[in-house]
Amino acid sequence: MTAGGAVGLPQEPVVVLGGGLAGVACAHVLGDAGEPVVLVDRNDYHQFQPLLYQVATSQLPAEDVARPHRVIFHQHPTVRVLTAEAVAVDAAAHRVTLGDGTDVAGAQLVLAAGAQPEFFGVPGAAEHAFPLYSVVDAERLRRHLGGLVREHARGPGSPDPGPGALDVVVVGGGPTGVETAGAVAELMAALTRTGRLAAPARVTLVDRGAALLAPFTEAAHQYAHGHLTSVGVDVRLGTGVAAVHADRVELDDGTTLPTRTVVWGGGESAAPIVLGAGVPTGRGGRVDVAADLGVPGLPGVYAVGDAANVPGADGRTLPQLGSVAQQSGRAAGANVLRERRGAPTEPFRYKDKGIMAMIGRNAAVAEVGHRHHTVEGPVAFAAWLGVHAMLLSGAHSKTDAFLSWAWDYFDRDHAALVEMTDAPHRIAWEDATADVPHIDPGA
Repeated sequence: MTAGGAVGLPQEPVVVLGGGLAGVACAHVLGDAGEPVVLVDRNDYHQFQPLLYQVATSQLPAEDVARPHRVIFHQHPTVRVLTAEAVAVDAAAHRVTLGDGTDVAGAQLVLAAGAQPEFFGVPGAAEHAFPLYSVVDAERLRRHLGGLVREHARGPGSPDPGPGALDVVVVGGGPTGVETAGAVAELMAALTRTGRLAAPARVTLVDRGAALLAPFTEAAHQYAHGHLTSVGVDVRLGTGVAAVHADRVELDDGTTLPTRTVVWGGGESAAPIVLGAGVPTGRGGRVDVAADLGVPGLPGVYAVGDAANVPGADGRTLPQLGSVAQQSGRAAGANVLRERRGAPTEPFRYKDKGIMAMIGRNAAVAEVGHRHHTVEGPVAFAAWLGVHAMLLSGAHSKTDAFLSWAWDYFDRDHAALVEMTDAPHRIAWEDATADVPHIDPGA
C-alpha cells in the first residue's frame, strides 16, 4: 500500500469503515465466507459501548469491554485490519482516504463508522461535559471522579473544594443516562459507607421528556423513576440544559446546579466522516438506507449500525441498540455476499428480542420478545447481566465480566474499594493470539 494508491489484493475487497458492533459483525460474515475484507478503524480494538458506564464507575476494567481487532480476526486470514484515521469517503467510488493520503478502495463499501455525542448546540457542552461513547471517554470520566474523590476526602484543614464539588449531573433519560445515574449514585453511597467521603454526593438526572426510558412501557417508566429516587438520584423531567460551565450547569427552567461533572447521555449523531461521504442523510446525520441496507442511488454501498437509519418491518426507524447494530451488520455482510455472487439482495428483518436497561444493583427493567413483556427487579437484573455478557467479544471478557459482577453483587462496597488512579491509560495488546488484552498504565 502506497500513499495515494489503493490496497492491492488478488480480488477487489469489501471495505468496511468502522470496527464497532456492526462493522465487526459484517466483517465476520464476509471472512467466514473467505471474501477479502479491509476493515478500517481509528482504534486497534473493538469496544462494547453498552458497558462503558461500568468502566467509568470502576465496576469493570476497560480491558473487559475492549478486545483487539487482530485477536477477533486472527482466524480470518482474508480480513485485513487497518488501524488508521479515515479523513474522507467517496461513497460512489467505494473509496476511503486515510490521514496519510492513502486510499483504500474496493468493490463494495460498508459504512459502519458509528456515532458521536450530539450536544444540540448547548453552549459549553462539548468543552466541559463527559460523553460516554468510547473507552477513552470512560477512562477519562473514571480518572476525573477519582481525582474529585481524593480531593474531597482530604483530612481536616484541607481547603474547601467548593459547592457541588462531588455532585454529578447526568443529561439524558435513556438507557445510558439511567444506567450511569444509578451506578454513580451507588458508587458515591458506597464511598460514604466506607468512610472515604463524609457525605454522599448529589446525583441529578435531567431530561426534556416526560418519562425515563421513553421507548419502554409506562410500568418501566415508573419503576426506573422509583428506583433512582430510592438511591438518592434527583430526577428532573421536562427540563433541559441551557449551558454547561466548568463549575456549574444551567437548566432552561432558570435553575443553576453547581457541579464539576456533567455526564452527557443526551443523544448521538452519526460520525462526521459520514456527512461528507456523498450519501443521503436524515435524522441524526445518519444514512437513510433501503430495506436491504443499501444506500439508494449508490450500488454496492451499505450503511449499518449507528451510521444508518435502519428501517424496521413497519417502515419506522429502529432505535440505536447494540442488537440492531449486530444484526444489521450481519445482514449487510450477507447481502454483500449475494451481490458478489450475482444473487439478489434481501430486505433486513430485525429479530426483536426486547429491550432492557440496568438501573442499579439488583434492579433492572426488561421488555422481552417482540411483544415486549415487561419484567423488572432481580429477574430483569439477571437477564441483563446474561445478555450483555454474551454480547461481549471473547471468552475472557465474558468470564471476567461475570466474576466482576458477581463480586460486586456479594460485596456491596466493592466499587468503593477499587483504587482510582490519575495515570493516563492506553489500551495495549500483548500479542495477536492472546485473548486477554491489558491496559498499560505507564503509557
